[in-house]
Order: sequence, then structure tokens, then C-alpha cells
Amino acid sequence: MRNDGRQLDQIRPIKITPHVNKYAEGSALIECGDTHVLCTATVEEKVPPFVKGSGQGWITAEYSMLPRATSIRNVREAARGKIGGRTYEIQRLIGRALRSVVDLSRLGERTLWLDCDVLQAAGGTRTASLTGAFVAMALAMERLAAEEKLEFVPITDFLAAVSVGIVDGQCMLDLEVEEDVRAQVDMNIVMTGAGKYVEIQGTAEGQPFDAAELDQLLALAKKGILTLVEIQASLLPELKLWVPSEED
Repeated sequence: MRNDGRQLDQIRPIKITPHVNKYAEGSALIECGDTHVLCTATVEEKVPPFVKGSGQGWITAEYSMLPRATSIRNVREAARGKIGGRTYEIQRLIGRALRSVVDLSRLGERTLWLDCDVLQAAGGTRTASLTGAFVAMALAMERLAAEEKLEFVPITDFLAAVSVGIVDGQCMLDLEVEEDVRAQVDMNIVMTGAGKYVEIQGTAEGQPFDAAELDQLLALAKKGILTLVEIQASLLPELKLWVPSEED
């Protein structure tokens, strides 16, 4: 039993509220325990120069944390005049992960911007951001299809992420902040609804881990991610996944 009463293989209570921003083409507020992230999707009818002329679209992300998302005030990165390495890493993770489940050739030459703003941080902000961003992205694409700007939604699979780790010698799913600080091993796993890995980020913070522990951590992550995918699917009942044919 953990500090918050969860079993080792339990994720925190999850709530995803769609359509929380009246202006964005797609939006979702995701609450993973005490970690809350606002995810908005914006459609821009142009692509970056390196994509222009290819007939393909692009998906990218920005991530930020409000000054009092944590127990002490953090200075805004805009005030510092530069983006930190951690922020840049998370933005790239979210963008490339979302692109992995979208047929960009069917998106047309337009860009989807996913903005992930952490309102409250208590561990797992990057995984919550990615999970919520998928919902916001899907809602934006459904809107494009409803407006007949897309023939269909070119999403090939669901996508979610969760943290796992070894804390006090125990393999745990979905670390909250106090567990994250004490973790001997910390991992973030991104996976599709079909159970395929998109990204595995793992580090031995305190001591090395063996193959048996890795297998246990991956099994915990899969269990958590499939639960998150079920929640996403319940919010997107009209979403029909795109299965490219051999001709595509």
C-alpha cells in the first residue's frame, strides 16, 4: 500500500474533461490525481518551411508550467528569456509521439499545435500532457472532418503515456511526486492502444536494474496505458481509426 492508498499496480484517479476552451479547435483538461494539465489544439493552415510543398501536414507541441504549479513559485521561462532543456525535451516527446499515430499525408498542408500547460504538478506532468494532448488533437481533427476540410480523421491508433519506477525496492505504476523523488529507477512509457511502444525513457536514478525488473515495469506500464486508452475512447465515441491500405 502506498502513501495515497493505491496498490502498486494502480494508476491515480483520472479525469479528462473535453471542450474546456471555447476558442481552441480541440481541448481537454486532464487530471491525474493532483497533476492537472490543460491541453489545447490549434489548427494553422500552413506548415513549417521544411514540410512546405510535400503535401503533408505537421504536428508539434509546446509545454509550460505555471509559476505556482508547484509548492514554490518558479520563474516563467519567458521571463528568463529562454526555454529550459527539460521543457524542450518534453515538447519534442509530445510532438513526435503524436505524429507516430497520424497519417500526415492525409492531414494536408496544415499544422496542429498542441499546447500543454501544467496548472498543478504532482508528478507525471509529461505523461499526463501527452495523454491529454491526444484527446485535444483528436477533437480538433474531428472538427476538421465535420467542416469537410478532411475526408476523415487520419489517426491510426490511440496513444497514451504513464510513468513507472522502482521505489523502495518495489515496482510501481504511475509515480506521484514523493515517489518520483525517492525512485531508484524512473521510466516514462508511451504506447499505442494496440500495445506497441512509441517511446521508452528509463534511467537508474539510484541503482541499476535487471531484465526481470524491466519486464515487470513494462507490464505495469501496459496495464496503466490500456486503462487510459479506455478513458480516451469513452470521450471519443465517434472516432474511427484510419487503417492505411497497401495502396497508401
